[in-house]
Amino acid sequence: MSELQISLLGIGIAVVLAVYGYSWWQQRQYRRKFGAAFRHGHEDALYRPSAEKMPDEAALTADSLPVQTPSGEPLRGQGAEGVCALLDAATDYIAVLSCKSPAGAHALAPLWQKRFDFGKSVHTCGLNAASGAWEKVIAESPLSYSVFRLALQLADRSGAVSELRLNDFCGLARDIAALLQADAELPDVAAASARALELDGFCAEVDQMIGLNILPSGERTFSGGDVANVAGQHGMSLKADGAFHLLDGQGHTVFSLGNYDNMPFQHHTLGQMWVNGLTLLLDVPRVEQPTRRFDEMAVLARQLAMDLRAAVVDDHRVALGEPGIAQIREQVAAIESRMLSGKIVPGSAQARRLFS
Repeated sequence: MSELQISLLGIGIAVVLAVYGYSWWQQRQYRRKFGAAFRHGHEDALYRPSAEKMPDEAALTADSLPVQTPSGEPLRGQGAEGVCALLDAATDYIAVLSCKSPAGAHALAPLWQKRFDFGKSVHTCGLNAASGAWEKVIAESPLSYSVFRLALQLADRSGAVSELRLNDFCGLARDIAALLQADAELPDVAAASARALELDGFCAEVDQMIGLNILPSGERTFSGGDVANVAGQHGMSLKADGAFHLLDGQGHTVFSLGNYDNMPFQHHTLGQMWVNGLTLLLDVPRVEQPTRRFDEMAVLARQLAMDLRAAVVDDHRVALGEPGIAQIREQVAAIESRMLSGKIVPGSAQARRLFS
């Protein structure tokens, strides 16, 4: 075999491995987000996750996610939903830099340049030197601060932050502290990495979407225009993701209504679009009181089905009756209880940032 052939063979193997790896990653994300909505089973639109977990996905106990602020100090100057009030050692790696003299946001230039390099959200809060209040700091902030908290989120729906990136973030914080001649409190990276894996395992355990299918009988289909009209009658509007959303008073999605075949709805093609069915989705960890929301969802699904002369069915196209609805409700209630025991309130600002 010639050197050229050997090289081509090596390249071919590398490409196959790369494609396989990317496919595995996509499937993992899909299973985490949509596993509950589309799991097959008679009258069971939600499946109970296996009690067996990967070694790095041990469930959190109620005591392992304490509700506290970094260093045990209250964070003032932020409402309950403010990002500075959400930062916690259980959910973030937090570097505390105490300046010998007040410094402005420009002193954090290395952070502003690299804040998108860590694969997770980075937040910066500062203790206002004049008011003594904690505030979110952005690059353009004109104020001076006596203490900075640089925080890297430990996990989100894409998984846990890697120890390598935690090390990079810790090193960056150390470099900034040197530039500022500030005292630095830098948590142990290995311990933070372990917490990230634990948090990711907990989140994966409760991260479920519930889907109720609304399908016409026989060979009939829904027109895009009819779907839009019916959705609008129930307060739902078409959003950029190609689904109709019902929003709560704060503008957060309660339910979304999408194409059963996953093709997005678009304003300019609604009049020419025909679909085989719809799926009404509830993103359990991101809504307040998910059990109550599921009750509302079941009612809405029946109303939509009635308006469209269709039926609420399971994945085998069998009518989803009261026993099936009750079984799903029990499991939604179990997820809600599990989140509360883990000190993460469904639908809270903390839950929305972890499940994003």
